[in-house]
Amino acid sequence: MNLKNYINLGDSYKNSSQKTRVFTESFVKDNFYCPYCGGSLVSCINNDKVRDFDCSECDENYELKSKQGKTLGKTVADGAYNSMIERINNSSNPNFYFLNYDKNSFDVINFCAVPNYFFTSETIIPRKKGIPNRPDYIMCNINISEIPNSGKIFYVKDKELISKTEVLDNWNKTLFLKESNSIQAKGWLLDTIQCIEKIGKNSFNLKDLYVFENYLKLKHPENSNIQAKIRQQLQILRDKGFLKFTQRGNYEVL
Repeated sequence: MNLKNYINLGDSYKNSSQKTRVFTESFVKDNFYCPYCGGSLVSCINNDKVRDFDCSECDENYELKSKQGKTLGKTVADGAYNSMIERINNSSNPNFYFLNYDKNSFDVINFCAVPNYFFTSETIIPRKKGIPNRPDYIMCNINISEIPNSGKIFYVKDKELISKTEVLDNWNKTLFLKESNSIQAKGWLLDTIQCIEKIGKNSFNLKDLYVFENYLKLKHPENSNIQAKIRQQLQILRDKGFLKFTQRGNYEVL
């Protein structure tokens, strides 16, 4: 997929980031769809500060972040740090789209959606400096490297277009996280999923996961029995259909 037919849409803007915003938003609206229900995307009027697209058929909304480069990288620039933290904590955060493209050919290399419930305060990093004349106005970066792979729903990956069926299936596979009744409960599930992915194989056992005991203890110092908590999270993930129990102490990622 290529952006060349859209780049002229930004010609009326002088700022390079505004140019990119205009032509990438038009590209996404014309070529993609809501990953939750498959409905078409509608551009938000007057560029709503917290979202760029609404789904025409459901209540989901999306904010697009685009960048040049061969990879999505570890971080993506965002707006005000305090506002972003507030949005995450009160569940008003939109879902995000992340897109990177080749600056010479304008080929789309990766385009993915991340559900809003995959964002935690740890994924939002304050920048060291404020903006000119407003040193207390701290901007932030989104640390997408902290987001589990299962939370990155690719439409295009390494220039390969993913089928709509697969996109919808991958989005709905983790929808149970939206139902987590507290930030702490969601954090434990996300950390457990992240550890499972670091094992690097679909089938694993408890010993494989216990390797991350110290890592989880650092993230959750209030918990004095990490292994029991790990087993609890595995049971929840099994009950939600994310994992399959194969035999005693052994699991498989579905």
